[in-house]
Amino acid sequence: MDFQKLAGEYKSELLDSVLPFWLEHSQDKQYGGYFTCLERDGSVYDTDKFIWLQGREVWLFSMLYNKVEKRPEWLECALQGAEFLKKYGHDGNYNWYFSLTRDGRPLVDPYNIFSYTFATMAFAQLAIASDDAGYAAIAKKTFDRVLEKRSNPKGKWCKAHPGTRPIKDFALPMILCNLSLEIEQLIDKQLIDQTIETCLHEVMEVFYQKDLGLIVENVSAEDNSLVDSFEGRSVNPGHSLEAMWFIMDLGKRLGRPELIDKAVKIALSTIEYGWDKQYGGIFYFMDRLGRPQQQLEWDQKLWWVHIESAITMIKGYQLTGNKECLAWFQKLHDYMWTHFKDPKYPEWFGYLNRRGEVLLPLKGGKWKGCFHVPRGLYQIWQILEQCK
Repeated sequence: MDFQKLAGEYKSELLDSVLPFWLEHSQDKQYGGYFTCLERDGSVYDTDKFIWLQGREVWLFSMLYNKVEKRPEWLECALQGAEFLKKYGHDGNYNWYFSLTRDGRPLVDPYNIFSYTFATMAFAQLAIASDDAGYAAIAKKTFDRVLEKRSNPKGKWCKAHPGTRPIKDFALPMILCNLSLEIEQLIDKQLIDQTIETCLHEVMEVFYQKDLGLIVENVSAEDNSLVDSFEGRSVNPGHSLEAMWFIMDLGKRLGRPELIDKAVKIALSTIEYGWDKQYGGIFYFMDRLGRPQQQLEWDQKLWWVHIESAITMIKGYQLTGNKECLAWFQKLHDYMWTHFKDPKYPEWFGYLNRRGEVLLPLKGGKWKGCFHVPRGLYQIWQILEQCK
């Protein structure tokens, strides 16, 4: 594998194709913030604004400004999105709505913790880019809100009847592993260290099931045991694989190579389990007992699952030299560039059917925005440049 040539391909795809697409098509020049519901060619098909995707785009352009190049258009893009979020995105007490109208009126109340986590990431990264203490303060206040809500993320909007089958899900400790590294420069060291250790324990000891060799999406909130229900049997291979590169980053940051080795082991077990042996690609949802699933989209192939898995595999190879990781990266690279990359317009498709055919030609929507593809291209480009 020619690592440098491949690094150039990822760099070019990011800088010459994907980023210009979002800069040109997503910015709302009239009201501020970003459109994320974009057709294949970038035309806007819905103007609602989803807070977690607004935060992700602020973060993405701030991060690239900080780590790649001080391009004014990147900072301007991040600043205008942040000002829209600051003005309209929360209720005044940093409880972040889920969605707004184009002009900033609340549509869906603050039930979703990921509006909070990505607002935290956005303002923390922009605080570095802009050297603005006000943005840093928003990040810190929002992080406090996240920690307050950790035991009951949806609060009064939780649909589950209390007490009958209390479960907790994998997504929040997984995100906190990444978020902790994003904002550690702003937060008290003791609090960050404590948060990291708690989340590492949850991810690697509670949700990871040694007997299965897999991470489950939900466990009992009472005793961390497995639950025999739709939620309790659910495995999301993409979630597990994405989490493993967060763990590798933490292992590197903490000087704990055993964490990296364990993350590689879990990643290899997960992708072997989640790979569709008939059509290729990674299943979206699976049932750990092989039973029918509640998610009708279980066999779809999604953009984020594959690019996050590719980050994990090339990072695993970079940090450990594991040749299985490199072989899986090659397999994922071939699948992604053949199936998700649009040969006609910039940005990648998001949703394929099981056979790998384009299911929805959109480039953005309620769940897909300016995040996984550009972040993945950046991560893989940077790692490949360091590989030998």
